[in-house]
Amino acid sequence: MRVFFIVLLILAYCKIDAQNTKDVSLELQVYPTGVIPGLRYETSISEQSSLSFRIGYNIVRHRDLGVHQDERGGGIGGSLGFRKYFKPEFKGWSISLKTDVWFNKIDWYDIGRTDERIEGETSITVLQPTAALGYTFVNSSFSITPTLSFGYEWNVKTVGEPTGQGSIILIGVQLGRRF
Repeated sequence: MRVFFIVLLILAYCKIDAQNTKDVSLELQVYPTGVIPGLRYETSISEQSSLSFRIGYNIVRHRDLGVHQDERGGGIGGSLGFRKYFKPEFKGWSISLKTDVWFNKIDWYDIGRTDERIEGETSITVLQPTAALGYTFVNSSFSITPTLSFGYEWNVKTVGEPTGQGSIILIGVQLGRRF
């Protein structure tokens, strides 16, 4: 997380390129077992490339698709990403790579053999690398970018019982202001 803030500070004080495009966006991603709302900042680093930073909240509802019969919870986290546009105007098609880190608390339960309810709470640190395809529409100083992402959720630190992890697909949209 410290690296995230150091990179953000460096970018804030440096003029990266001649165009120096910046977007501040509200972002929403949904996936089969959750929703991620967030605030995103993207800044150009070349004619067709940008770095992005996001802070958000991961709302998790694994239901019975995780390790336990029900898993739900969430936590705060952030992202660091790289996007390559196919046009130099920072619009149209793009591909991106991003890594999220989430600090989630998951409440879970199982029903035992004698119909007893067994429950607990697990704290997990999740590393979530993803690759995305997006299309950015720009109208004067506003932008909208629908995205489709594929990746993997990896519980890198678990305190408590194991919980669900694995492949992930996300559908998202970013609504932003371009500066």
